[in-house]
Amino acid sequence: MQDDPIPTLTMRDGKEVPVLGQGTWNMGEKASEAKREIESLRAGLDLGMTLIDTAEMYAEGGAETIVGEAIRGRRDEVYLVSKVYPWNASRKGTIEACENSLSRMGTDRIELYLLHWRGSHPLAETVEAFETLKAQGKIGQWGVSNFDTDDMEELLSVPAGNNVAANQVLYNLGRRGIEFDLLPWCQERNIPVMAYSPIEQGRIIHHPEIIRIAKANQATPAQLALAFLLERDGVIAIPKTSNAARVTENRDAVSLDLSDEDLAALDAAFPPPSRKKPLEML
Repeated sequence: MQDDPIPTLTMRDGKEVPVLGQGTWNMGEKASEAKREIESLRAGLDLGMTLIDTAEMYAEGGAETIVGEAIRGRRDEVYLVSKVYPWNASRKGTIEACENSLSRMGTDRIELYLLHWRGSHPLAETVEAFETLKAQGKIGQWGVSNFDTDDMEELLSVPAGNNVAANQVLYNLGRRGIEFDLLPWCQERNIPVMAYSPIEQGRIIHHPEIIRIAKANQATPAQLALAFLLERDGVIAIPKTSNAARVTENRDAVSLDLSDEDLAALDAAFPPPSRKKPLEML
């Protein structure tokens, strides 16, 4: 099915990124799994899933080490995303954390560097550090993760806050709260939304209606869940798997075109929000 190219999205700096990337949460935790994890990321690169998302939090740097191995010799193919812990996100701490992430991944730059979630350090300090890292060429752009609409509004009020290039949040068929206000807010401002846990860590693929619609489309439930997100403007899905065969399955989701009937059935099974809901996190 891999005849269809992966659609791309243009970032603030003009870089084109695939709207289907690869996550790394839970990678790097077991040495026995390292080979499989590296192979799965490389398989994804082979298939055009060149955006790789990681964080210093994942296995306390272990996932970044896995990513570094996976991209060795292929660095220029990859759009690399990583994140700083909130408690490291002071002016000095952000820069130190970024340098540690660069070292673990064996690279001199991160294309997109995110604040993992809000902490006690003022946003102005974190943004100042991000802008310094940008000026030094250590990061290309910066963004945030787990920011709700009011957080985004506050971010835009600080100096250089309007340079925010992305917001990574929990978003999938079973977690549609952002569709009420946060997603439209970001879309209006051309701020891409990165959807983490787009398959709800595998839980939603057992839902009878997802199974039914997937079968009717000769697709898998995971492909259906991903295709739902890929229908949304300005959304990048980052499924995580350590299984190379699953990587291929995820890649093929771009070839699945959902009909109006399919989308109506999904709305019935997973109703879109009718009011503001607090931002969900995993």
